[in-house]
Amino acid sequence: MSEELPPSDAGEKDAFDEVRATDADAWATACAEDLAAEKARRRAEHGQPPVSAAEELRKLVDVVSEKLSSIQSPLLGAVAGPAAQQVVRQVVQQAKAAVEPVIERNPDVFDHLAAAGGELLAAYRSAVQAQERRWTSRPTDLHKDLDENRGGDDGTGPGQRIDLD
Repeated sequence: MSEELPPSDAGEKDAFDEVRATDADAWATACAEDLAAEKARRRAEHGQPPVSAAEELRKLVDVVSEKLSSIQSPLLGAVAGPAAQQVVRQVVQQAKAAVEPVIERNPDVFDHLAAAGGELLAAYRSAVQAQERRWTSRPTDLHKDLDENRGGDDGTGPGQRIDLD
């Protein structure tokens, strides 16, 4: 007895797979269109979304390197000027070469660092505002308070504690 499998309907299976692939492509296309439309709607409503901290760092490095390369140093004179410019360009290129791989590997790290910096700034603001409230809630005429505490004393007695907070 030979074990032959009955002939399969390979043509029907291929057609079914093609329909499924077409449906998946249509679904992906529809999702992409919907996402693009939603992004366009949000952009129109709220403006451009903020760029990531990594992109901001790239822009900063580019602007600083451009500015450093364009500075003409009057202190070095005409003789050392071109050599100094070359050294500055080389340092800028090395800095860019060091920063770019870090940004490429860890773009989310810069977003987290920016968020942490924002939180630290908020905590600092809160502390400063609390201190300012304490300062402004004090009596305005400190000399009057000191005179009242001194009484009729001629000032030859023991010293008085002054609160410097």
